[in-house]
Amino acid sequence: MRAGKSRLSTLLFVSAVVTLLVSVTTFNQLPADHELHVGNFMISLLGKYLTYAILAVAVDLVWGYLGILSLGHAAFFALGGYAMGMYLMRQIGDRGVYGNPDLPDFMVFLNWTELPWYWSGFDSFAFTALMILMIPGLLAFVFGWFAFRSRVNGVYLSIITQALTYALMLAFFRNEMGFGGNNGLTDFKEILGFDLRSDQVRLGLFIASGISLIFVYLLCDSILRSRLGKVAIAIRDAENRTRFLGYRVERVKLSLFTLSAMIAGLAGALYVPQVGIINPGEFSPLNSIEVVVWVAIGGRGTLYGAVVGALGVNYAKTWFTGAYPEAWLFALGLLFVLVTLALPKGIAGLRWFKAQAKPIVESEQSA
Repeated sequence: MRAGKSRLSTLLFVSAVVTLLVSVTTFNQLPADHELHVGNFMISLLGKYLTYAILAVAVDLVWGYLGILSLGHAAFFALGGYAMGMYLMRQIGDRGVYGNPDLPDFMVFLNWTELPWYWSGFDSFAFTALMILMIPGLLAFVFGWFAFRSRVNGVYLSIITQALTYALMLAFFRNEMGFGGNNGLTDFKEILGFDLRSDQVRLGLFIASGISLIFVYLLCDSILRSRLGKVAIAIRDAENRTRFLGYRVERVKLSLFTLSAMIAGLAGALYVPQVGIINPGEFSPLNSIEVVVWVAIGGRGTLYGAVVGALGVNYAKTWFTGAYPEAWLFALGLLFVLVTLALPKGIAGLRWFKAQAKPIVESEQSA
């Protein structure tokens, strides 16, 4: 019965996202003076929130169900964003300030004479789509291979992941890296031949973000229902016992950690064309910590809780930074403390949420 309620929660989640996409699209088509009209700015804002929700699901996959507190997922998010940014920069062509058909404006300004080899292929969207997943995934695989084989756990692993993203941030700030330095990549013109500034493209990116969120949610949900998901939960609750039973704990950790990084890269790739810029600030360790706060507030160990936390906290951030910009960090810290003390299971632990759907963890334990 619990498994049935868990499947019901998945159906409710998908229905909620589809309803959001349909309603926002419908209201966007209304006349601008209509009271229900959703403007283009709100479309872009909601699209950005959805990319954050995808990132939150990626973090919850490894933290909530595998017990790995990663403080470095901002690195995977930013790498996916930079891959998309490189493609968008290649699409500018000779429409840049300096009119160079081969080199982005910042390379011309810095007196680069030719395009670096690692920019090759990013004029193709298919190649870029592959790199969006492969670059964060490869980094996570290499990092996880050494970390998990060395049995680095707990706070030590968290510190190492934070050091990783900080090191990448410092590297990408350097002009000689060929990624725009402090300013990053911006002034994008088009994607797949469509003007990024057009209302239709903004709406299309919003819809693409929503569809991607549904796909990622269903993918993670199916994995967590599988034998791999059950083993992951066993590792989270009793790693040594799971290892003694003969399971290859390191392989399970490595596979899910790599998948989580690829999902974070996808989120970053959808984020960049909607905000119009990607710079080294996205690597900031504070960004990774903020994602963990989203998941904790929404409900660690429940995929829908991670989404609720990401959407709710970012909506609150938008409101606070507009009304009381100096108070946002205090409000976020207070919210996190209150949720930790009063709602250790997050918003998803509220009685109303429990009545609507049971966490996947409980359904798997009863299966």
